[in-house]
Amino acid sequence: MARRQESARGSMPLKELLISKESKAMASFGVRDLDTMLRFAPRRYVVPAPLRSLREIHQGEEVSAIVEVESVHDRAMRSRYGFLLEVSVTDGTESLPLTFFLTKQRQVDWHRGRLPIGALILVRGTVGYDDYRKALQLTHPDYEPVEDTDEGRAWAQRPRPVYPLKQNIAQGTMRSATEKGLEYAGSLSRTVPEEVITRRGLPSLEEAVRLVHVPLTTEDTRRGMAHLRYEEAFILQSVFAQRRAQDERTPAPVLSADGPLQGLFDERLPFELTAGQREIGDELAARIAHGHPTSALLQGDVGSGKTVVALRAMLRAVDSGHQAALLAPTEVLAEQHHRTLTTLLGELARAGQLDAHPEATRVRLLTGSQRTSRRRETLLDVTSGQAGIVVGTHALLTESVGFASLGLVVIDEQHRFGVDHRRRLRAKGPSGQSPHVIVMTATPIPRTAALATVGDLDVLTLRESPGRRAGVTSFVVHEKLPAWEQRMWQRAAEEIAAGRQVFVVCARIDEDEADAPAPPLLDEDGTERTPALEPARGVHQSALRIAERPELAGARIGILHGRLSAEEKQHVMKQMVDGEIDLLVSTTVIEVGVDVPNASVMIVLDAERFGVSQLHQLRGRVGRAEHPGIAFFDTSAVVGQEHSQHLQRIADAADGFELAELDLRRRGAGDLVGEEQSGLQRTLKHLDVLRDSRAIEQAREDAFAVVASDPELTAHPALAGAIEDRLRDADPDVERS
Repeated sequence: MARRQESARGSMPLKELLISKESKAMASFGVRDLDTMLRFAPRRYVVPAPLRSLREIHQGEEVSAIVEVESVHDRAMRSRYGFLLEVSVTDGTESLPLTFFLTKQRQVDWHRGRLPIGALILVRGTVGYDDYRKALQLTHPDYEPVEDTDEGRAWAQRPRPVYPLKQNIAQGTMRSATEKGLEYAGSLSRTVPEEVITRRGLPSLEEAVRLVHVPLTTEDTRRGMAHLRYEEAFILQSVFAQRRAQDERTPAPVLSADGPLQGLFDERLPFELTAGQREIGDELAARIAHGHPTSALLQGDVGSGKTVVALRAMLRAVDSGHQAALLAPTEVLAEQHHRTLTTLLGELARAGQLDAHPEATRVRLLTGSQRTSRRRETLLDVTSGQAGIVVGTHALLTESVGFASLGLVVIDEQHRFGVDHRRRLRAKGPSGQSPHVIVMTATPIPRTAALATVGDLDVLTLRESPGRRAGVTSFVVHEKLPAWEQRMWQRAAEEIAAGRQVFVVCARIDEDEADAPAPPLLDEDGTERTPALEPARGVHQSALRIAERPELAGARIGILHGRLSAEEKQHVMKQMVDGEIDLLVSTTVIEVGVDVPNASVMIVLDAERFGVSQLHQLRGRVGRAEHPGIAFFDTSAVVGQEHSQHLQRIADAADGFELAELDLRRRGAGDLVGEEQSGLQRTLKHLDVLRDSRAIEQAREDAFAVVASDPELTAHPALAGAIEDRLRDADPDVERS
């Protein structure tokens, strides 16, 4: 508690510093103390127009001028309620009227008090024209006292901060509040150690907040923001560093055995492992052989062979006398993984059966919709340890599932699981030990983004493809160009005629439901906006319309969505795999993991409603064998407009890393240490994980060094308090994001 109090010295309540109007304005943004207010940066800055002589100005121009007040007159307006205040000013060469239309006498008095005759002021505004007097004027200009000196002129040209506003809050109120707070900048909590600030050439915190809120030049704003961005990166990397240090103190099963299952599996593989698969496999093997939990992100594009790499690690766990669990986000994907693993392992997965290999283990599937008898049988194998590998959905997280000795957890498509899910699964390790964790994703993260978003995971990347796939070509199809759409369906019919299969994906199940929300778009200033979209099509209605298309006459059409029972889903997918369905209309339930090698066409209807990673995953469902794949992103967007351009960028980018950067800019990085999985502005106030890559890497180096020398941060109470604040809304034991 003493540490928390010491770290909060700069957290003066704003009610003690500001007038009521100012403190309420700040509170509307959740800003209630000095530390938070002075780190609440402007959204942007307005740079005044160059100082001009009044002789040089023209109608419609932005003007800044240093002038002297010549006269002030006011009168009640005849044609409408209120008062007209006219102020004549001069710069010694020309005079210009300033006009104010005011509703209350006290407003008139306020302006008169600030504009006495002879006062020198800086005036800024847009030059207008008075039709009655046939003369130029400034209506409701900004003005402030100024000195006609070099210093005064520099002050007149300073960038003006523009803060975000809410209803009934004036920009002047936000500026006034912040400027008052700067008087107490010396009492702010200094999160980053002074020696680090000096080494990195950053301004002190006190200087930085002054540069941010009252800069004299644009360069001042950059220098001030550099400190705030670095500080944010430093706090985030300190969280990751503490987690890494905690791992070093936590015991984990030692998975160091070299066989026999691993060798037998490699022998029966029908293909050669790539150099990348072997390299990453060896690196994982070295990591899980340690007695402390490994947390690794195994990332690779669609088709890079991540599942085989993960399976080899799981077999090492079984060879070492422990169990491995593979957690999938949907039952369809869990069932697909179970089929894939048992097919790859063959007799090595059939322990207890007559045709099993003597060294075989059991691979069990556990889902929420399993029949009671099958579930009971699976749970018995899991509890007794007979099942070396368990594949499942969220059902694996329930308290009723107890492992004999869980040594390794593999999580597929990590963005589908909340951090709480992962924490609960890690808690199922044997006798106080924490299992090793491998997180797989087919939506790769650029290196610098990974340092910021999963900084406590070791990132392992598969960049090469095994080369057993024909690949996919993507096209954007605009419904407003009927010939394009007709050709899309003709192309699908041609593939079916050639004996191949087609997926059609819809954004929702039924069209009479509430419209699905569009993926968020971020403006340049970080605000979120949702453009209007035409209603999305549903699975049921689309299947009926497709059946009526002459190009697809005679095609065998099936449907698949989340409301079907587990048995119905399994039956439909079996029909698709067995070639009994030519065209499957589905929701995104097929987004990940579904493997139908004969499928060659993916049509995504209302493609503008899907995220970048979703579209990339969906097109990865075709072209998985020797037949080239074709992906059509069908959209109602206008050709060349925003949605159309965005889809075209996705279609043009075959590399998952390029798409990941595009997705990161569009959706944001997520809550980096808490529960949220997307939405950059929910977590990062100043830092941009792509723009600020150098600051992130430097902060990582410095934070890990500080935590290594002082794991409990006893000598750094302000940093400990900042970390506590950062984790306030998240579980302190939260698993890696």
